[in-house]
Amino acid sequence: MTHPAAGLLFARARTSAADERVFLIKLALLGALTAIGVALALRPEPLALIAGVLLLAAMYTHAVELQHQALHHSAFRAAWPHRLVGVPLGLPLLVVYTDYRVRHLQHHRHLGTPNDTEFFGFDTRKPLTVALLLRGMFDYARLFTVVRDVLRAATGRQRSEPGHLSATMRRRSSTEHLILGALLLAAAALAATGSHDLVLRIWLLPLFFAVPLHFLVELPEHILCDTDTTDVLRNTRSIRGSRLTTWFTNGNNLHIEHHAAMSVPLNQLPTRHHEVQQRAVHVERTYFDFYRTLWRELRAARRQR
Repeated sequence: MTHPAAGLLFARARTSAADERVFLIKLALLGALTAIGVALALRPEPLALIAGVLLLAAMYTHAVELQHQALHHSAFRAAWPHRLVGVPLGLPLLVVYTDYRVRHLQHHRHLGTPNDTEFFGFDTRKPLTVALLLRGMFDYARLFTVVRDVLRAATGRQRSEPGHLSATMRRRSSTEHLILGALLLAAAALAATGSHDLVLRIWLLPLFFAVPLHFLVELPEHILCDTDTTDVLRNTRSIRGSRLTTWFTNGNNLHIEHHAAMSVPLNQLPTRHHEVQQRAVHVERTYFDFYRTLWRELRAARRQR
């Protein structure tokens, strides 16, 4: 929505050549760190293995944050590279680009209304409990749902909610599920031919840790905010964070700024944070501050029960 006192926060901005270079540098850094993670994960020393697996889990999570920018078409000046780059970015975490894009843009459109729905299924409008958070944090069931959808796409039985995907988007989604299916078959073939340790070290173990890590990155965006309003200054949270967390979340920590003008390249959002600090309700200095607040709310809710 456009706020009645819209300033720079709500101003649109096109992707520039400089923004494009920033995103390409991020992709190069992702590739370099992933290569280091693979090299460490394949080492025989236990500490190197642990370090490599955790680094890969972090990079698979970071890749989905980069994919998030691609699905908003704010990484490149032209539209066509976004899907080309966005599809592979989601593969390690089994995130299908077109499905994510459609559902996430619906989330932006309907935030603060009963029609709000996110691609990652945790519902921040439900009563806050430890059990609910743990189910969201360890949502490995989503991975099996994606595998089921791959099988449906391969057999021509792909389903979607009425009106959820247009014919064009359905074709794209089907193609991307088949690409993911080919990756899964390649992993299975490697495992069957004696390279199961390779698959375990560079994908399955990192995936096991990436699922909860990605949840922890996404959780602060709307939880404990005002869910019955469409005012982005009340229904969304921003975390100033550090340069490290801003890079790792690809600017998604500045989530009020993102919802105020979703097509703005994410690297431009820090220039808008000062206005958020002055006007928004839910603004945290660090992720530690947010999780400390969340813990207090969990304890308070438990006492009330």
